[in-house]
Amino acid sequence: MNLPALIAPIVDDMKAVDAVIRERLNSDVVLIRTIGDYIIGAGGKRMRPAMVLMVARALGYQGTHHQLLAAVVEFIHTATLLHDDVVDESDLRRGRQTANAVFGNAASVLVGDYLYSRSFEMMVEAGSMRIMQILSEATTVIAEGEVLQLLNVHDPDVSQERYLQVVRYKTAKLFEAAAQVGAVLAGATPEQEAAAAAYGRHVGTAFQLIDDVLDYSGDALALGKNVGDDLREGKPTLPLIRVMEVGTPAQQELIRKAIETGDADFAAVAMAIQETDALAHARQAAEAEAQKARDAISVYPVSIYQKSLLEFCAFAVNRDR
Repeated sequence: MNLPALIAPIVDDMKAVDAVIRERLNSDVVLIRTIGDYIIGAGGKRMRPAMVLMVARALGYQGTHHQLLAAVVEFIHTATLLHDDVVDESDLRRGRQTANAVFGNAASVLVGDYLYSRSFEMMVEAGSMRIMQILSEATTVIAEGEVLQLLNVHDPDVSQERYLQVVRYKTAKLFEAAAQVGAVLAGATPEQEAAAAAYGRHVGTAFQLIDDVLDYSGDALALGKNVGDDLREGKPTLPLIRVMEVGTPAQQELIRKAIETGDADFAAVAMAIQETDALAHARQAAEAEAQKARDAISVYPVSIYQKSLLEFCAFAVNRDR
């Protein structure tokens, strides 16, 4: 199922979230509006805000704060993208130039800071200390994940365990917080809240693992980024780690040098990945995470929203971009 079909039950909510985003991006500082419009206008899947909305609706929420908090989650995500692209020196995202490539690093970092600040200003309006606790903790963990990833760069001895810790911190944590916020807003029981958190964590992990697969099997135009970027940045993602585990000595040495230098024959690296079970291994890990997410959300009442949450799991694994 494609993403528009998945979010059909919350399409009106998503339109309302877009309106909140546009309204809260408004600033007297023109450059903030310009960069904010540029990065938000690039589109993206909006899976994290959709998760806030879908979980809240699945548990019977009837108010409007879920739209505000979905926008908060998108602002936090956008801030991390702005900062990520500066750190990674990326020049392409979602099929077009990154904000830092267009406006410069300094402006991108500062507007990212603005979005973080604005998101905290907005979350206060929900009037829930529990929600503030969840989101503030998430931003801290995401920052820790960024630093952990930095420590792993150009290190060919990174284990699967170390890499998955980065995934849980850097990517899965915001999915987890998004789902958990939706549950708290709907007055969930402790069990329902824990189920939402587990669901988001596992979907987010699956999502990132498939990104790893696509970096070595996808089409650059379909992905909207440079295929092989992770390799050029010296990031030891799961397919590379797997080749280091099961490849021939020659393949292991090729991957080791590629990670250490970020400068290798991409075709040779891709061939080593294809000749081992690296992509299948990463995809199987993603599918296992998706199943854990399905199991977590299966305790929710049956509804069109719960059905879409279940289908999100398949989308995270089967997508091609």
